Amino acid sequence: MKTNDTKERWIVFSDDWGRHPSSCQHLIRELLPHYEVIWINTIGMRAPKFDRYLLTRGLSKLLSVLIGNKAMTADGDTRLDNLDVKNPVMWPWFRTRIDQKLNAWLLGRCLKRILADGKSTRVITTIPIVADLLPLAGIESWTYYCVDDFSVWPGLDHQPIEQMELRLLRHCSNVVAASEVLRERLHRIGREASLLNHGVHLDFWAVDGEPAVESASGDTPVFLFWGVIDPRIDVEFVQTLLAKMDQGVVWLAGPQQDMPPELLGLPGLKCIGAQPFARLPEIAAQASVLIMPYVDEAVTRAMQPLKLKEYMATGKPVVVRALPATQAWADCVDIAYTAIEFADLVCARALSGLPDQQGIARQKLRDESWCAKSKIFEKIVRAA
Repeated sequence: MKTNDTKERWIVFSDDWGRHPSSCQHLIRELLPHYEVIWINTIGMRAPKFDRYLLTRGLSKLLSVLIGNKAMTADGDTRLDNLDVKNPVMWPWFRTRIDQKLNAWLLGRCLKRILADGKSTRVITTIPIVADLLPLAGIESWTYYCVDDFSVWPGLDHQPIEQMELRLLRHCSNVVAASEVLRERLHRIGREASLLNHGVHLDFWAVDGEPAVESASGDTPVFLFWGVIDPRIDVEFVQTLLAKMDQGVVWLAGPQQDMPPELLGLPGLKCIGAQPFARLPEIAAQASVLIMPYVDEAVTRAMQPLKLKEYMATGKPVVVRALPATQAWADCVDIAYTAIEFADLVCARALSGLPDQQGIARQKLRDESWCAKSKIFEKIVRAA
């Protein structure tokens, strides 16, 4: 890492840098020329389940600790100026106060070593597990960047996570919410938040690439979803689409976390696994329609899916479930309220392509760049 002692230092607690490009990573990457950033990878908040996913993630985390703090970016670049990535040892539970205190001690050791030089530092976190670190001296401000409603997220121990979030909200300097639903939830809790929805890199997605994965077969329509394949996927929507299709295949691209068992072995459904982020535009180029068959539940109503604007930036037809985050883009995509409507719209767009009116409406994506979002984020963080 190249650093400049005159640059203000930011410490970020979040998901693993480079593992998948989260909104926080997009924002921080835009700001790296202007700040010294220390990114602290954390283990996440899911209670461990002894399955293939845990084994893979556990080995990955162990390797990251053993090999040091090398930062792998989404495009494979391993060097970024002003960025230093830390991989502290952590305890994989947060269920009890003993678990939480132990993790606070482990993370606190890492944080205290950074702060030992006395340099002015601001801290940003996307996760509430750092709540017990707020009393540490030497930190100018704490910003909570709230990107999801963890109280309803699948696979989490909701009660202890909520308790940690409440402690964080009581003491942090300011709060940023990624969606209006999240901002309203925080308001009900008693904390006001600045709204900052997600951005998009238009040039990155406007690619007509060569096939990045094996094609389904000839001109067979491909209906593509990318993201985590977990209980947020609406099984009825997928099953109805598969039954409706005269031809075609549904591709689900992404890691599987408690994938609904009803999806296993369905004819016409192909799980192509987690794909490198840099190859997603090429995979999207093979699709006839990009789909977002999420369930309509509290966890998805609070989301601001990164993929929504990415989907639109590809120039492909997009069919999504009616959710608060999708309603604002009703002139740019097709919105379905029922499984039958979803299947009908997907099949229709496979034949018609992107309507001219939707293509024109998508011009407003030009105002949604991550560069513009990062400048707003920077003002919020430095205002504290």
